Amino acid sequence: MKKTGILALFLVVFNTGYHAQMKSLPKLEAGVSYDLAQFRKNTLSEIIYELNLKIPENKSERIAGTEMLSFNYKKQNDAPLQIDFKEESTSLMAVSVNGQSIQPVMENEHVIIDAKYLKSGANQIHFTFLAGNGALNRRDGYLYALFVPDRARTMFPCFDQPNLKAKYSLTLTIPEKWSAIANGKLKETTLRQGQKTLQFAQSDLLPTYLFSFAAGDFKNFTEKISEQDSRMLYRETDSVKIKSSMDSIYTLYRNSLGYYEKWTGIKHPFQKHGMVVIPDFQFGGMEHPGAILFQNSTLFLDQNATQNQLNNRSNLIAHEVAHLWFGDMVTMDWFNDVWMKEVFANFMADKSTGASADKSVYDLKFLTTHFPAAYGVDRTLGANPIRQVLDNLKNAGMMYGPIIYNKAPIMMRQLELLIGEENFKKGVSEYLKRYAYSNATWPELITILDQHTPEDLQSWNKVWVNDPGRPVIDHDIQYKGNTIDRFTISQHPEYGKEQKVWPQEFQISLFYTDKVEKVNVKLSGKHQEISAFKGKTKPLFILQNSSGTGYGVFGIDKAMMLNFSVIKDPVSRASAYISLYENMLAGSGVSPLELFQFFAGELQKENTELNLRLITGYISTIYWEFLPENIRLKESENIENKLWEALQVQKAKNNKKILFDSYQNIFQSQKAYDNLYTIWKSQTPPQDVSLNDEDFTSLALSLSLRSTNNNDLLQEQLTRIKNPDRVNRFKIIMQAASSDQKIRDEFFNGLMQKQNRVNESAVGAALGYLHHPLRQQTSVNYLPKTLDVLQEIQKTGDIFFPDNWLRSTFSSYQTPKALDIVNQFLSQNPDYNAILKNKILQATDNLRRAQNLVK
Repeated sequence: MKKTGILALFLVVFNTGYHAQMKSLPKLEAGVSYDLAQFRKNTLSEIIYELNLKIPENKSERIAGTEMLSFNYKKQNDAPLQIDFKEESTSLMAVSVNGQSIQPVMENEHVIIDAKYLKSGANQIHFTFLAGNGALNRRDGYLYALFVPDRARTMFPCFDQPNLKAKYSLTLTIPEKWSAIANGKLKETTLRQGQKTLQFAQSDLLPTYLFSFAAGDFKNFTEKISEQDSRMLYRETDSVKIKSSMDSIYTLYRNSLGYYEKWTGIKHPFQKHGMVVIPDFQFGGMEHPGAILFQNSTLFLDQNATQNQLNNRSNLIAHEVAHLWFGDMVTMDWFNDVWMKEVFANFMADKSTGASADKSVYDLKFLTTHFPAAYGVDRTLGANPIRQVLDNLKNAGMMYGPIIYNKAPIMMRQLELLIGEENFKKGVSEYLKRYAYSNATWPELITILDQHTPEDLQSWNKVWVNDPGRPVIDHDIQYKGNTIDRFTISQHPEYGKEQKVWPQEFQISLFYTDKVEKVNVKLSGKHQEISAFKGKTKPLFILQNSSGTGYGVFGIDKAMMLNFSVIKDPVSRASAYISLYENMLAGSGVSPLELFQFFAGELQKENTELNLRLITGYISTIYWEFLPENIRLKESENIENKLWEALQVQKAKNNKKILFDSYQNIFQSQKAYDNLYTIWKSQTPPQDVSLNDEDFTSLALSLSLRSTNNNDLLQEQLTRIKNPDRVNRFKIIMQAASSDQKIRDEFFNGLMQKQNRVNESAVGAALGYLHHPLRQQTSVNYLPKTLDVLQEIQKTGDIFFPDNWLRSTFSSYQTPKALDIVNQFLSQNPDYNAILKNKILQATDNLRRAQNLVK
């Protein structure tokens, strides 16, 4: 039975309640409250921004700007209009409303326009201002605007909410040697006295968070996409990387574009294509139409790139291009549904990149990309649902994380399996066409999909989307003689007493020496008998979720570890590796040392690159986080030898590189140090292992952690780096890696100042070295301040930085002292921001588990 009636009733009640609220005007408060956003959504339309910015070459000089803001207004009695501008009042130089100059009034991050200056219908407000730098990412020689989720208001006065789409006319005056790009096409260029003025065409209809531009000392490259010249700005200096990457980048872009146009039935919805490739970009990418930002290190690869690097590049490009439809053309109404644009971007990127691949390749990539990352949050006491509550856009940045990027695509694949691929496609296409260039909510999409299936999507939606957590799924098998008499599976929530079930599809396999018996399961209740197994011969072992499609903690059959060689399918092996690791963390079935030794034994045998990367990652985590120090030292030489031996045995170059990286990550013996130091000093890698400049930089940092006096080593590595952007990055990281505690102390204390955290990517990497297990005897003293400054980090940093700040700090601690610091902080701050508290619980989950597992 379908329950569309319930949803319709909800929407009626919601709308009735909202119109009742409209009688009271939104209060004046910092940020953009839900009430303010709804009020403005119902009173404003036809918004146009005309911006003129003069950008000096010196990043310390302020950017002067003028703005004409035009809009239609439904005047509400004497209610003042709140325009968002999160800057000091001195940054607002002059304001005129409908031709009348007025005294600028700013309060609680808003410009207040008195009702007497406004009229019903068309209005124009002119601002003269100094642009805020908070979201302009001004670096030496370039800048880029990054306004997601609510940071346009830090640069210019605007209505900074996703459901007030507008058009933008931008004019930039920049140094003559600079280049620039924006959402609109470049219309006109004027040169005058060493300056260049660029006038861009009016953009398509966009929310403020998708308005963007970049300007600076960039190189230019142009190639055609859909018969249009598409320009790329970049700063990479490695000619080998540029030569080996450009064709691939544009081919991946064009392939993704063609796939989405065909799948959606909608042509590319914006006026132009354009890319900007940013060194040390704090995200992977950002989907501004006509000016998509990409991370340099992900896009530009050399000819020795691993499959994982190639996958990351294809996924990133496909993800950002998917956003042109999902997020850019149809935008969420409020940032509580930001996950909608991200899930579709990831899910459609998987479809796009998988379209030309074998199904097993697609399945393995999907499994190893999404499941470990989703589990990394969903298993914790701080797990959040996919769809969260948001009261004010100033908290919107905390909505992001692995749940929306990784659990949501898993959920979406299960939804597609539930209603059928064709019905799913019809529903999504209808949604895109109905809400094109507008805004939509998740309930509105579910309502459309509900029309295409007899399934109960409302109940399904609650457990998968509105609730956090995952199920524990186990099996019970009864034999009669040597045959199966009864096979039952069951599920229950990992945490809590609420009785609920996760409807989902997966596969269970019985393994024999000469065959595999597989059964596809549609799990819909707490208990379910699998009649297809009745009468089957007793197997060597049972593997639940052998297809890798099911979500949860699947009970393991330990006989599998003794007979692992019979699992020939790489997807089944990956699923087994993941289940073993999750059961270890849960303290059920296998200990950290057992699993560590099992994974070490697979290093020579596992020849599928993604699986080898998976198990070497698990080896590193178990080694540093779940083995006590005395056991770690006892196992050290053995694991070094196993990695080095596997490096000799494995045939594929990419596998050799993965093993070398793992060896470099784990080594502790003097013999290994001498071996790696010789490789670094001579810049001669092992046979068939390809190392580029960044690899040698990484190796230098690994060596520095094992050295009592590493200054000369770090200084020599600094002189080897030629790219100026990578030099700046290394200068930040080398302070954290220094063997001199005074330098490390000064570096950490410096991070308490906002200006020293500007390069968030480099700071995140540096924290990993600062808090490396080999340095934790002293770095544990940094933990109280790390937590004390977290709220400021959230307010001043970009959306991923609070999580990066916490995980880079806490991810490898295992000591009770570190956990005591966390627990004390939480107990002393009982009213702490709930979302940030969850971030702390997520980042310290392994630390909590270590108290029981490290024995």
